[in-house]
Amino acid sequence: MFVLKKSKGDKIADGAIYTFLALFALLTLFPLYYVVIVSVTPYMEVMKNGGFIIWPEHFTFQAYKEIFSSARIPQALKITVFITVVGTVLNMAVTTLLAYPLSKKAVPGRNFILMGLVFTMIFSGGIIPLYILVRSLGLYDTVWALVIPGMVSTFNLLIVKTYFENLPPEIEEAAKVDGCGDVTTLFRIVLPLSAPIMATIGLFYGVTHWNEYFKGIFYLSDKTLMPMQVVLRSMIQTPNVSTELSVNSLALDTLPPETIKMAVVVVATLPLLVIYPFLQKYFIKGALLGSVKG
Repeated sequence: MFVLKKSKGDKIADGAIYTFLALFALLTLFPLYYVVIVSVTPYMEVMKNGGFIIWPEHFTFQAYKEIFSSARIPQALKITVFITVVGTVLNMAVTTLLAYPLSKKAVPGRNFILMGLVFTMIFSGGIIPLYILVRSLGLYDTVWALVIPGMVSTFNLLIVKTYFENLPPEIEEAAKVDGCGDVTTLFRIVLPLSAPIMATIGLFYGVTHWNEYFKGIFYLSDKTLMPMQVVLRSMIQTPNVSTELSVNSLALDTLPPETIKMAVVVVATLPLLVIYPFLQKYFIKGALLGSVKG
């Protein structure tokens, strides 16, 4: 077996590239590392080091204990989990049921519907008309105001439609010969073959719901319905963390505000960091296959 040997110049170039990538990776991961470290650093060490910690001598999880013993953070976390799970399920259901018929060229009015959907990507009614619509539908100050508006992303819909169009038509033809209808073909044949794109779009929708902020500040005035990102912003902006947490604890007087804020950032970020590695292979494959038409 012939093996091509790299020249000295190629080895130097490879070494420089790997070194650059390693430094870039460290530079990218350091902010996350810093947030986690500060969230578990005792008060005295934070003060002694002027707020900049690389590795603490002692660890404390008092900040996490305090934020979960409060009423604000667990409630905001429940709202965020609800809109992420329920919203993603509804998004996926509506997107799939709309993308499948639009992937069939024989569907009457298909081009007109596609043009209407693409039109919404270019032109929007604006924030005020959408706000008026949400109020008139009775969604204002309800958790459904974070879910129903924007139920379908046209971009995601077009990706799923393109993926369905790339599936071999012979598979669906064989299913129909066996007596399967359109609904049965979709759920028993098409969707199992579309796991990569379903995972990709599900991740898109899920991340969007988890990071929901804009709708929270526009459509909600009840603090008990605020999602995690809105609460996090309020905590970062206020110097009095105890007011935001709504607790009376002596520990909040001995913990630096930055430690508590960093702990909330970790709580708001950790679920996505845990879930993403399990969907990464589907995400990459789905993004590539669903974005082009062969």
